[in-house]
Amino acid sequence: MYAIIEDGSRQYRVEPNSTVVIDYRDVLPGQQIELTKVLLYQSGAETLIGQPLVEGARIIGEVTELPTKKTMIQKFRRRKNYRRLKGHTQPFVRVKIKHILKAGEQPPVEAPEPETPAPTA
Repeated sequence: MYAIIEDGSRQYRVEPNSTVVIDYRDVLPGQQIELTKVLLYQSGAETLIGQPLVEGARIIGEVTELPTKKTMIQKFRRRKNYRRLKGHTQPFVRVKIKHILKAGEQPPVEAPEPETPAPTA
């Protein structure tokens, strides 16, 4: 099962449990995010092609990471007393895809993990 989604001006092929880097949104790690611009849905022999979007299809994902690495840009001309140093952090959101849903489908309910009692010594 996979889907083709659009985010910004780019298209991504996503599958359950895959990770995709999309444009920045104001979210926190651990939050769920819903992507609704689904261009194609494919599962087994069933293929839905949107014109331009597949009606009601959506992707549920969980935010795993936000921008953390800063890229340093340095310009230098020898013997000219010319030095420039700039930093840049490209905003992005890394999302782990949980579910690919067609129109009318609901994500499966995840059972909470049973708590294990602490051993008493």
